[in-house]
Amino acid sequence: MISRASRMTAFASALGATRAAVVGLRKAAPGGAERWQRKNYAGRTVELYAGPAAAAGVALAVGRVRPVAGFAVLAAGVCGAYDDVAGVGDPRRGFRAHLSALRDGEVTSGAVKLFGISAAGLVAGAVIEERPLDRLLAGVVIAGAAHFVNLVDVAPGRAAAAVIALGAPGLVRSGSGAELAAAAMGAAAAVLPDDLGERAMIGDTGAHALGAALGAAVVAGNGRVGLLAHAGALVAAAAYGDKVSAVARRSSGRGVRAG
Repeated sequence: MISRASRMTAFASALGATRAAVVGLRKAAPGGAERWQRKNYAGRTVELYAGPAAAAGVALAVGRVRPVAGFAVLAAGVCGAYDDVAGVGDPRRGFRAHLSALRDGEVTSGAVKLFGISAAGLVAGAVIEERPLDRLLAGVVIAGAAHFVNLVDVAPGRAAAAVIALGAPGLVRSGSGAELAAAAMGAAAAVLPDDLGERAMIGDTGAHALGAALGAAVVAGNGRVGLLAHAGALVAAAAYGDKVSAVARRSSGRGVRAG
């Protein structure tokens, strides 16, 4: 049984590591401060430190509990970072658009992200679970959760708030799932104020990493029935990604995010 202290430690370590990473990146500003700035939907200048910081912070906290889950989270963050950099200006969104481009011989940053995160999720699932079907379902849940959180990242604070809300039920689970949920929530809580206040944005880097951490928590806290239910819901969300994003956008009452 995971104690309350263990959950609090996971939450605090993720929050602290993420905030420390934000401060460190802001101070160092690799490549110059201008590289870490972008205009959001309202034309305001926002910082991009929060995304890599959240990815690093949650990967460290999750990896302390389940090293392979930390690997999947870090891989999701790296793939998201690649898309944040290489995919700037690409209007294509969703699996269908990137797979269509792939059929035409073009490897988009979105396709790299799709296959990279999927592979990392399957690797983590294969290590966490023992039975073949459970391994596959675990991989789908981790990769699917990473994608889902990115789908709802359509307005300031939306993705981080979703991670906190969806992670909260996992705190009552037994086993390592509660610690993983707490870690995901801690990193999300660290970036939420700046993201919600439109001072920062987490981009694909942060959204995918936080989502993968949330998925790992689901995997660690559920049996086959739970994995089936979550996998089915996440596959459906991916299939209707445009509608999921539209619902999140309408519920926010705010404009579309940049990036």
